[in-house]
Amino acid sequence: MSDINSGAGAGRLTLQDDLTIYNAVESKRQLLDAVRAAKTLELDLSQIQEMDSAGFQLLVLAKREAQRLGRSLRIVAHSPAVLEVIEFYNMVAYFGDPVVIPAAARQ
Repeated sequence: MSDINSGAGAGRLTLQDDLTIYNAVESKRQLLDAVRAAKTLELDLSQIQEMDSAGFQLLVLAKREAQRLGRSLRIVAHSPAVLEVIEFYNMVAYFGDPVVIPAAARQ
């Protein structure tokens, strides 16, 4: 499930299902529909408990689609699972979103 809030050309999508191969078809539809519906989309991934390479590919696809359409896609909240995968692929800079690293992780 997801929660979509939008208005005035801006929207926010909160994904609640894991970004894995098992949910890839539904997640792809949700992400692309949201990107196409809002000029600026904030993507809240704070509820994601598990993300695999299929989920990562969906984030890259959504970012590229937003760029192709001249729209903005920002990840505004990263769960630890999302951070782990994005850091594994060394793609934090690609997404260009502020990443909050918990104090315990910096020690």
